[in-house]
Amino acid sequence: MLKIGVLGAGHLGKIHLKCIKEISGFDLVGFYDPDTANAEKTEREFEVKRWDSLDELIDAVDVVDIVTPTISHFECAAKALKKCRHVFIEKPIVTTLEEARELIKIAGEANVKVQVGHVERFNPAFLAAEPIFDRPMFIESHRLAQFNPRGTDVPVILDLMIHDIDIVLSVVKSNIRKISASGVAVVSDTPDIANARIEFDNGCVANLTASRISLKNMRKSRFFQRDAYISIDFLKKELEVVKISDVNPGTPPEGFVLELGPGRGTKQISFDKPEIKSLNAIRAELESFYSAIINNTIPPVTINDGYSALEVAHKIIEKISQTANRIN
Repeated sequence: MLKIGVLGAGHLGKIHLKCIKEISGFDLVGFYDPDTANAEKTEREFEVKRWDSLDELIDAVDVVDIVTPTISHFECAAKALKKCRHVFIEKPIVTTLEEARELIKIAGEANVKVQVGHVERFNPAFLAAEPIFDRPMFIESHRLAQFNPRGTDVPVILDLMIHDIDIVLSVVKSNIRKISASGVAVVSDTPDIANARIEFDNGCVANLTASRISLKNMRKSRFFQRDAYISIDFLKKELEVVKISDVNPGTPPEGFVLELGPGRGTKQISFDKPEIKSLNAIRAELESFYSAIINNTIPPVTINDGYSALEVAHKIIEKISQTANRIN
């Protein structure tokens, strides 16, 4: 069994503790949280040892799970990696690109596994859609959330939009040609609502909107590709697929028939809403990390994936800043 320790026992940290206790390959040694009152409460609730020292917990384990505020990710990860511990680190990987590059260097020298917690990669609706993707050329995503003070220490791009940035980068296998963006700080000191347009060399365009000041929660993405439209509801874990295909002569069409005009024939439109199996995405990503360590395989979301998503996020933040400066 792999001995694992969790750094951070906030809202998400508690979810990680619960999931890790359910994974047979992990031996949960304990957790560290600098908030004494919260740590004592968590220790009683989860019946897991709390450690008073970050360094002592790292020394006692094989794997470190970092679920602390983003600002402390680099310090925690660097300490763990320098002691050659495998590291699972929540998104965004760190705060700055300089920190990310340094972390990649340290991880390479340690020769250990590092996985970044971009949990939407493990959303069952997205997993069901992956085999259907075939060079999407237009992507539209909306990630809207009701206001919650938790997470406002970073712009909404790093808090929410980065999920969809990672999804888009995992689906579109092309270099980015251009990024345009705008955003507004409404209730915090950084953008609370933002829109970004990402144009790729292969012609694909992704239009991403994120807000943490909405009246309702929404996490939807739509992918348009040749002869197909794929809609994913990450919140409800639902998938809808609309396909356009030729009508075979002599065979009754399935679904709706689309007349393309004189000399262009007809197409048939079929609708499919696959049944999505129930899956705990956080547990699934932690299980995948365990598997990568045990089988010496590449983690599903690598440290370089985390860097790529962070790099695009910072380019979007920079574009928004430039726009704001022109207005002011």
